[in-house]
Amino acid sequence: MLTRTLYVIHRPARRTLMSHALILLAHGSSDARWRAPFETLEHDLRARLETPAVIAYMELSEPSLETRVAELYDQGHRRLDILPLFFAAGRHLRQDVPAQLEALRTQYPQAALTLLDPVGQHPAFVEALAGIVTSRAEA
Repeated sequence: MLTRTLYVIHRPARRTLMSHALILLAHGSSDARWRAPFETLEHDLRARLETPAVIAYMELSEPSLETRVAELYDQGHRRLDILPLFFAAGRHLRQDVPAQLEALRTQYPQAALTLLDPVGQHPAFVEALAGIVTSRAEA
């Protein structure tokens, strides 16, 4: 009688991590010249980051926050961090954006939407800005 030996190759299980993306939120303007630096930032970040990072505008411009959330969700991203490109958290970041996010959470209940502190509150931003101001003052 012939016996066969079955060899099973075990592959490590794939990790099921929630796909993450970053939305850079700017105020918005109908002026294309105003939007240009944000579009350049988005382009430059694509070369630096593994995590997708896209620009969105709060108002007056497209793509809007709602548009970006829909696009990223359709691409399979379920963890979306929103990084405001603002100096500080004024009315927009205390009231308007949280209201937008609540509406989006209702529309996309499977998505984890997190509003991060604005870049202006990050110590590295403050240090970079202080360096720019100092260099201009000494020029």
